[in-house]
Amino acid sequence: MILKQLRLSKHLTQAQLAMMSGLNIRTIQRIEQGHTPSLESLKCLAAALDTDINTLREASFMTDKHTQSHPLPLWLRIWFFLGTFQSQPDRPLLSRLERVLHGFGLVFCLLGLFSEAALVGGLLLLINGYFISYCKYMGDKFAIW
Repeated sequence: MILKQLRLSKHLTQAQLAMMSGLNIRTIQRIEQGHTPSLESLKCLAAALDTDINTLREASFMTDKHTQSHPLPLWLRIWFFLGTFQSQPDRPLLSRLERVLHGFGLVFCLLGLFSEAALVGGLLLLINGYFISYCKYMGDKFAIW
């Protein structure tokens, strides 16, 4: 697994990984761009990512050129646009939107005990919340953050 994928699988930014490993953020960026890390950097990264050095050595530290040279697939950009009116939203926006939709959806479903319209509205909000959850999943899968 490449360094960027390891970092993203732990939901870490480059700055967070740099702070956890004690390395400079520029060092993290260089390694993710394909530069060969020193043994000391490997030890720091292995400790921060809770893995061993051999795993990091076996992995190619080259970033995935296929995902960076091509933009997101058209269907995924449309999918994101339907959910957020942005072709490539950031993960924190999707997380906030997901929490808001699920929260209000639950409230409106509870109000549905008194009004059918509130129940329908609550169900629609919950469906949209799950749609945004799926958008977040696809963003993680395509490593776009």
